[in-house]
Amino acid sequence: MTKTNSSIFHFAIIFIVILEIRTQLSDESEFLVDRSKTGLTHVPKDLSLNTTILDISQNYISELWTSDIISLSKLKILIISHNRIQYLDMSVFRFNQELEYLDLSHNKLEKISCHPTLNLKHLDLSFNAFDALPICQELGNMSQLEFLGLSATQLQKSSMLPIAYLHISKVLLVLGDTYGEKEDPESLRDLNTQSLHIVFPTRNEFHFILDVSVSTAVSLELSNIKCVLDDNGCSSFQNVLSKLQKNSRLSNLTLNNIETTWNSFFMILQLVWHTNINYFSISNVKLQGRVGFREFDYSGTSLKALSIHQVVNEVFSLPQDYIYKTLSNMNIQHLTVSAAHMVHMVCPSQISPLLYLNFSNNLLTDMVFKNCANLANLKTLSLQMNQLKELANIVHMTKEMKSLQQLDVSQNSLKYDESEGNCPWTRSLLSLNMSSNILTDSVFRCLPPRVKVLDLHSNRIRSIPKDVTSLETLQELNVASNSLAHLPGCGTFSSLSILIIDYNSVSNPSADFFQSCQKIRSLKAGNNPFQCTCELRDFIQSVGQVSSEVVEGWPDSYKCDYPESYKGTPLKDFHVSQLSCNTALLIVTIGVPGLVLVVSVTILCIYLDLPWYLRMVCQWTQTRRRARNVPLEELQRTVQFHAFISYSGHDSAWVKNELIPNLEKEDIRICLHERNFVPGKSIVENIINCIEKSYKCIFVLSPNFVQSEWCHYELYFAHHNLFSEGSNNLILILLEPIPQYSVPSSYHKLKALMAQRTYLEWPKEKSKHRLFWANLRASINIKLMDKAKEISHTQI
Repeated sequence: MTKTNSSIFHFAIIFIVILEIRTQLSDESEFLVDRSKTGLTHVPKDLSLNTTILDISQNYISELWTSDIISLSKLKILIISHNRIQYLDMSVFRFNQELEYLDLSHNKLEKISCHPTLNLKHLDLSFNAFDALPICQELGNMSQLEFLGLSATQLQKSSMLPIAYLHISKVLLVLGDTYGEKEDPESLRDLNTQSLHIVFPTRNEFHFILDVSVSTAVSLELSNIKCVLDDNGCSSFQNVLSKLQKNSRLSNLTLNNIETTWNSFFMILQLVWHTNINYFSISNVKLQGRVGFREFDYSGTSLKALSIHQVVNEVFSLPQDYIYKTLSNMNIQHLTVSAAHMVHMVCPSQISPLLYLNFSNNLLTDMVFKNCANLANLKTLSLQMNQLKELANIVHMTKEMKSLQQLDVSQNSLKYDESEGNCPWTRSLLSLNMSSNILTDSVFRCLPPRVKVLDLHSNRIRSIPKDVTSLETLQELNVASNSLAHLPGCGTFSSLSILIIDYNSVSNPSADFFQSCQKIRSLKAGNNPFQCTCELRDFIQSVGQVSSEVVEGWPDSYKCDYPESYKGTPLKDFHVSQLSCNTALLIVTIGVPGLVLVVSVTILCIYLDLPWYLRMVCQWTQTRRRARNVPLEELQRTVQFHAFISYSGHDSAWVKNELIPNLEKEDIRICLHERNFVPGKSIVENIINCIEKSYKCIFVLSPNFVQSEWCHYELYFAHHNLFSEGSNNLILILLEPIPQYSVPSSYHKLKALMAQRTYLEWPKEKSKHRLFWANLRASINIKLMDKAKEISHTQI
């Protein structure tokens, strides 16, 4: 394994372990500090005392002292890989009793001093500069040790004795560049582990004699194998593999970072084929040289699964038929050939026992397995990330696969044309992944009749046709990252229990979705442009009525996109009243009180004569306001009477019996023509004098009034005085109603005054008389000067 590849491998291990431990730690106890890649030359001093995970990898730290970490009593994970530490005394961790995970890989360690009190579960000393294995007697006391990473340039059987009695789950052994000079073939005999990973030095050729068959490991991984110069097929490495035939315990073999010839590659496959190994994986393979036509022996194998990943071919001309035929006819259950630039695959020559076939990340076209009936036992097929274009061809391919249950054709360029006719999918297909293609709405008319799991995310689907009737068995539907505008109901999908429809264009999801989808147990519909209007109110309420486990991502992924004032607001915080969203209820709420008010006012007007009372109160208020606006001194200086009364002789009884007694009993002085006109003066002159000496002029209007010529003269002079002095001295009392037709046309001033001025109506009901007199008295009540009183008495 090259330095780059080993780093990638190591970082992956670190990442996975951290994730596992972080999920185990509770939120209260977890405290992660990541200071990796920050240029540190020493352990930082500002660390929290609650730190449980500390990552200071990929820095320039060269020393580690007790004082650096003594305060971190809660520390469980320490990652200090990829630094410059040359020597380490393990006693620096004696105060960190909770430390379980220690990664010191990829440093420059040449020597360490152990400490007896440590009880680690994970200790990684790999990729360092040790000459001999850094195994001390204290390591034998770490009974909880699950992972041990070691590195050395020489192996001795005795070096493993201190840990011979430990049951370690996995051991990583990195051999230095000078390994092999003092090699002990049986160095691994006393190593007790379930999983062993040996990283050989990156030399030109593999020539080691280490016997891996003596290991107790059930799973063996070998990295960095190069054998391209040996025409006989890498005899040194083949000898290593041939010894595995004696190991009945080994069931898993993984080869990483291999550079060899095509002949040696097939020889390796053949050697492993006749061992007790069940699962064989080869990754990161670089092949060169020609392929010899050698018949592959498929007999007597224990192999169940073969996985080949990341193949680079450096040969331009190859007998591809031989390669495809060898692979397709393997009588195993699981076969994976991924990222191998494979452009085709032939059909097995006879009924194949293959149950699982993975040809992802290749260059296969629609013609793969065309009319192939020998894959009758195949249950799972993955053609992800290839060059597939026509869905119809894939449909016909599956027609002959009578046992196929799972098909993955995602990340291709598949499209479907409805004009191509029916879709003869195999009826056994239950799970179909067609995500990340260029499929449209028409794909729903070409689906397996019994499909239960359907993945169509990242396509070009705008809507789901309502007339689709062949999906009654569908249980899980993923249509995320499309252009769907509506949340589909379950009329078409009567068995649907899982729906994923996030990252679409759903703005107003249906409020009756949960009523339509009674079997739904998981809905993921977040990250859509929700319009927070009245239409969304019912959906939000329905979400609140189902279990929180049903609606995934609620409430964080469900936010308003429109209107702008609500943008970014979680749907759970969007509240709008039922009244503002229900037009009928709004009309009833406003209309009923309004109707009650109108009826009430009508009743008051009819039975209580409310308008009359209102007019009287309004007149009284206006009168009081006008009286306050006239200077009191000016009024007192010129006025001798409170009011001059003009009336018809036919109305004299009401004036003398009602009007005068009710006014004069309140000390109000009244000017009457029969007692205040000055003898010897003309009537007109007397009228003018009385009007000028009176604060107000009261005209008692009735049909008799309009027939009196003198009353008309008095009204004329009073009106003239109104405009000449700018005063407001007219009070009109309507004793009896006056029809418009009864007013002579020459009395235009009377018509104008009745149309423009407010007048007091004499109420017939006795209950209203008191308010009438109070209103009238308020309009003429003013304190007259004593001199005015004397003059008036003298005239009287």
